[in-house]
Amino acid sequence: MDIVISNTSDKPIYRQLSEQLRSKIINGELAEGFCLPPIRSVALELGVSVITVKKAWEELERDGYIKSYIGKGCFVAPHKMGELTSKRYALAEKKAAADMEYYKSLGLSKEELINLIEKYY
Repeated sequence: MDIVISNTSDKPIYRQLSEQLRSKIINGELAEGFCLPPIRSVALELGVSVITVKKAWEELERDGYIKSYIGKGCFVAPHKMGELTSKRYALAEKKAAADMEYYKSLGLSKEELINLIEKYY
C-alpha cells in the first residue's frame, strides 16, 4: 500500500493513515473484500507504533469502511450501490465548508475563488 506519513503535519498520524485509506476505498483503489496488511506490518513499514495503526483501523471500522474478523484480519467492507459516492461527496462537502471560511477570511470574492479552483483543478 502506498501511504505517506508526515511527521511535520498538524494532523495526527493515525488520522493521516485513516484518511488515506478512506480515500483509496472511496475511489475504488481498494476494492470490497481487499485484505488490509496486518497492523504490525503496517506499523513496521511506516515506522509508527502499533497503537497508532490500530487507532486508524478502529476509526475506519467505526465509520463502516472496513470490517475486522478475529483470526482473519481486516477487510474492506461491502458497500451498497452508490454509498461510496455519497460518502465521497459528504467528505468533500465538509472539507469545502471548512475551507470556505478561510477563503472568506482572506476577503476573496466568489469569482476569485472560482478562478483559483479552475487554476489548480
